[in-house]
Amino acid sequence: MDLPKRATLKKIATLGVTASIITHAPYVFARKKVTLRVLGTHVTLQEAIRQQAMADLGIDIKFQPAGSAAVLQKASMDPSSFDLYEQWSNSINVLWNAGSIQAIDKKRISHFSEINALTKTGKLTPNASLGAGDAPYKLLNIQDDGTLSSTESDLISYLPYVHNVDSFGYNTDHIPLGTAYETESWSWLLNEENRGKVAIVNAPSIGVFDLALAAQSKGLIKFHDIGAMSRNELDQLFAILLDYKKQDHFCGYWNSVPESVEFMRNNRAYIESMFSPAVESLNSQGVNVRFAAPKEGYRGWHGVMCLSSQVANNAEDAAYDYMNWWLSGWPGAFIARQGYYISNPQRSKPLLSDAEWQYWYEGKQATQDLQNTQGKISVLAGSSRSGGSYLTRLSNVAVWNTVMPTYDYSLQKWYELISR
Repeated sequence: MDLPKRATLKKIATLGVTASIITHAPYVFARKKVTLRVLGTHVTLQEAIRQQAMADLGIDIKFQPAGSAAVLQKASMDPSSFDLYEQWSNSINVLWNAGSIQAIDKKRISHFSEINALTKTGKLTPNASLGAGDAPYKLLNIQDDGTLSSTESDLISYLPYVHNVDSFGYNTDHIPLGTAYETESWSWLLNEENRGKVAIVNAPSIGVFDLALAAQSKGLIKFHDIGAMSRNELDQLFAILLDYKKQDHFCGYWNSVPESVEFMRNNRAYIESMFSPAVESLNSQGVNVRFAAPKEGYRGWHGVMCLSSQVANNAEDAAYDYMNWWLSGWPGAFIARQGYYISNPQRSKPLLSDAEWQYWYEGKQATQDLQNTQGKISVLAGSSRSGGSYLTRLSNVAVWNTVMPTYDYSLQKWYELISR
């Protein structure tokens, strides 16, 4: 085990009385006025969340949002630049191996016992698919030798909080409406009729799976393990994709949720990799975008909140307060309105209307118009969420966002694709 990990484990193990003081309130107020620096993406680093957290916790919070690839690079290279890191579970192996994050003491997480089984066992239902790749439960627990695994321990590598399943969105004014889990397919991203109107997320550990699922669904390639593609398989995949690019099949590669919204709003793209907030934003603006429920299964992601290896003292206390706040109810209700789930949803349920809970979590028809996080109507009465309920959607994961063993090689291939 390397020295940074050994020092981290020793530090947590010797925290003593201070670490054992846990309030029974939803969250703990910061001990001293500090500025908490949170590095992450636009997905969760929203101004409304920052303002509410500062009001509830009595601390100053500085959000540092950027694209997923950019924040991962910054965090892995400079852990002194942030106190808390928010992104997705595919970043954990990179950050842990780089020594950029430290262990989180479960005893300091007030509602850890309420966190559901998704990150603890990998399944919300007995028949659920675990999904290929970096299923979050495999990366949660820190073992005595510094490795990460599913074996329960007192130390965890991240706080499980927001999560969802991703696929692609398509404009139904230009592409005929499909049927969830039956006709909607990743292969649509490579359909000839969509040439020139296809956009892909520019994140090597995410976009590569959208395209791999598309190529496999179209029968152009067969992977032994799509969550751990070999160099030879990557060569084959990117040869296929480069051929598509030469035919001007792709219209662009977006770096952030706002950019993906612009791609679809100005008709640059008719179909693209998409995250739920972008779909809700477009629908609230009258753009008829459908979030597909692919018959092959979703690409799953799980939000991770991580402690910088450099954070300490008052800033560390504030970081734990902020993590506890995320599981306190209000944040989970807020992000439900952009289509995201929280790891302990029952605490957020009382803060959602019956109509909101039934639509977002139970997959039932909306009994009234529903607003998104900006207060704009994004769901019309009578509509149902694509893919159905929380349990149904999270039971149909084909692959999780993953940093593969061939990650470095996939980076080379990815940048070759987007730069040519």
